[in-house]
Amino acid sequence: MGFQIAFVILVIAAIFVARSIKVVPQQNAWVVERLGKYHATLTPGLNFLVPFVDRLAYKHSLKEIALDVPSQICITKDNTQLTVDGILYFQVTDPMRASYGASNYVVAITQLAQTTLRSVIGRMELDRTFEERAVINTSVVEALDEAALNWGVKVLRYEIKDLTPPPAILHSMQAQITAEREKRALIAASEGRRQEQINIATGEREAAIARSEGEKQAEINQAQGQAAAITAVADATSDAIRKIAAAIQQPGGGEAVQLKVAEKAVDAYAQLAQKNNTMIVPGNMTEVAGLIGTAMALMKSGSKPVIQTTK
Repeated sequence: MGFQIAFVILVIAAIFVARSIKVVPQQNAWVVERLGKYHATLTPGLNFLVPFVDRLAYKHSLKEIALDVPSQICITKDNTQLTVDGILYFQVTDPMRASYGASNYVVAITQLAQTTLRSVIGRMELDRTFEERAVINTSVVEALDEAALNWGVKVLRYEIKDLTPPPAILHSMQAQITAEREKRALIAASEGRRQEQINIATGEREAAIARSEGEKQAEINQAQGQAAAITAVADATSDAIRKIAAAIQQPGGGEAVQLKVAEKAVDAYAQLAQKNNTMIVPGNMTEVAGLIGTAMALMKSGSKPVIQTTK
């Protein structure tokens, strides 16, 4: 009998200990009610309750929660049906409000996200819904965050997972995209041809300029070469004349000049005899000798000859 009483007492003590000692895990918050009324929020760690007086009413996770919002059909501003599917990220910030602010804050957030999304998309045309996903996400988060304060929940972000228009609209959009790409391809090809013509014209112009510059430089070089040649010939002739003059002043120079002139005269007569059938010779060959003698006298005296013509 005594053993049974001790066993009963042990069982009752174990029940008291189990109901009075609570260990809350990290990133969790438990709401305790005392006699049916909110009493306290248990933080992570070891906590003590009054058995049969305190009751553990709610358990909340303080981690960020990803909620898959069911897909729904929205009507755009241009009366086009659009199936939208998204994900909502939120976090419990006030366990007491999350327990008593709404009967089910998850359902409340889901419904509000859907209605807000329909309202935001209804103010946009179909093309803008694809271009301005960030605007839609921000609008939904702002509307949800304001309402979720009373539920002890902080809405962090909303992301559209999928936007699906009807098949007919998809076909039209694909055709539009194809036409736009073909137009861009044609424009790119024409731009390429235009640039090609510009490059060819530029190359021809530069080539013509280069050729003209080359011809100009060639003419300059040729002119400079001719000038240098003329100068060299003149210098050589001048040197030869000076050397001849100096040689004439030497003993026997006059006789050599007379002999050279006589040779030139004979050669000239010989050339005339070869090139013409008729040859004109002086009537008096002594005139040639006299001409030579006169030239030599003038050279010795240094005076200039005077040529008189008679009619």
